[in-house]
Amino acid sequence: MVENEKRINCFKCRYFYTTWEPAHPRGCRGYGFKTKAMPSTVVLQSSGRPCLKFVGKP
Repeated sequence: MVENEKRINCFKCRYFYTTWEPAHPRGCRGYGFKTKAMPSTVVLQSSGRPCLKFVGKP
């Protein structure tokens, strides 16, 4: 990751949610998946690009 890039804070995104599943406690409604890690980290690792669906909470 480039040093100048800021990490996307999923907690401030309207698509982020917390699940009841201990194995997958975090989810992203924008991309439609659940994960143990932060969704923005998973998106960056799998695509090589930062999350493009981030929308700040009102």
